[in-house]
Amino acid sequence: MHNIAVLASGNGTNFAAIARAIKKGFLKANLALLVCDVPGALVIARAKRAGIKTLLMQRREFATTNDFEAKIIQHLKEEKIDLIILAGFMRILSPGFVREYKGRILNIHPSLLPSFKGTHGIKDAFDYGVKITGVTVHLIDEELDHGPIILQEKVRIEENDTLESLEKKIHKVEHALYPKAIRLLLEGKITVLGRKIMVTTQPGLPTR
Repeated sequence: MHNIAVLASGNGTNFAAIARAIKKGFLKANLALLVCDVPGALVIARAKRAGIKTLLMQRREFATTNDFEAKIIQHLKEEKIDLIILAGFMRILSPGFVREYKGRILNIHPSLLPSFKGTHGIKDAFDYGVKITGVTVHLIDEELDHGPIILQEKVRIEENDTLESLEKKIHKVEHALYPKAIRLLLEGKITVLGRKIMVTTQPGLPTR
């Protein structure tokens, strides 16, 4: 069974969705570790209630970002982590970190990439006035919100939507879509061909 780690900074609703998917048997994996960089974040309480090992890592406690990431990697290796899930982790991973786990880091973004990259994808789409936005699950590469796309699902912005109602719609889609994408990767059904993701029946996680 594959070991997965979640990196998160906030409320942890996607973390909770992943934990539920594992508990229900939809994901055949062991949620071995939560890494959080924000003291008091709600995701920490969620993890502790679920009995999941939690690691609080603050950047300010390290002289450099490299030292900070090296310590995280050390813990990931100790837990024999096969797959890393970013769930609202508000730090950009360095190219070195990404290379260490190439093809094994997933991220979810609240827009239809490549539109509305960055930390305010929902608000940016809402303010821009688009009629359709959505959710993207993609592999991480060295660029921001750029890696090959695994799954996308659209969300329509209705005339009576507020930013708050749109956020709820986006989050509902996220909580369903993320476990589906994780399952594809865990079951070895993903092959990366340049920027394109192909579904295959070959077993095993992608190689580094």
